[in-house]
Amino acid sequence: MSESLSLQGRLLSAADLCQLRQWVHENPGWSRWRLSRELAQRWDWRTATGLLKDMAARTLLVKLAQRGLIQLPERRQAPTNRMRCAAPAGDGLDEALEPVHGLLAQLQPLTVQEVSGQPAERAWVKGALARHHYLGFGGAVGENLQYLVREGRGRPVACLVFGAAAWKCQDRDRWIGWPAGQRQKNLSLIANNSRFLIFPWTQAPHLGSWILGQVARRIAGDWQAKYGHPVVLLETFVERERFRGTVYRAANWQAAGVTAGRSRQDRHTCLHVPVKDIYLYPLTPRFREVLQA
Repeated sequence: MSESLSLQGRLLSAADLCQLRQWVHENPGWSRWRLSRELAQRWDWRTATGLLKDMAARTLLVKLAQRGLIQLPERRQAPTNRMRCAAPAGDGLDEALEPVHGLLAQLQPLTVQEVSGQPAERAWVKGALARHHYLGFGGAVGENLQYLVREGRGRPVACLVFGAAAWKCQDRDRWIGWPAGQRQKNLSLIANNSRFLIFPWTQAPHLGSWILGQVARRIAGDWQAKYGHPVVLLETFVERERFRGTVYRAANWQAAGVTAGRSRQDRHTCLHVPVKDIYLYPLTPRFREVLQA
């Protein structure tokens, strides 16, 4: 291999891969867990808050092994991290099915709570999305925030998940106006709204756009508090054969083009997925200046 390879936001040259392959070979007794931990320390690969990015290192090693570029030791035990566990049945979902109907004012005071750091609430969101979202949900990986919305009596009415932005998206990248190097450097400043669900027992006009507005006002601060850096732009992809993006347009998200009909996992340009409309929402007027820095 003579060309560089980009994985997990890191650019690996042929020399880097050679050194990495030799390093793995020199430590045959290490588990995958230790390899990923040691690699994160070796590279001083940390989050903005100083935590080692050992899970990102683990994912990078696994992807290299899948491509035949390195050979990893056999997995010593089945994965037990919370992202790989099966979705819970959804404790309390049945109780939440009592219809919530009315005007937006009648549901007040509505509350929007960020629950990614609360195991019980996070598990509830995971179960609700697995059961009621058309894409299902197996859990969020990497940097993410999860919001649960409740109406005045405490009943859940909606939830949202924001995570890592798409690595490449031609129309989005053209709309921002950044080259590949800046995208690689600043992609973490974009958050992707990967799930948004108003629960099927809820009917309230304008609820969706109200929720998006509330989240837009706080998500940069929430991201900063959890990960030590802000986000300046939100993105989402709406499957055009299923939806018209009405709620995003009502919340002043901007249409920025369409996807190419490929997935994140398409390494060989052969996986065809539904074309999606791209919607973007700047969180600051200076977002292009920040992303192009």
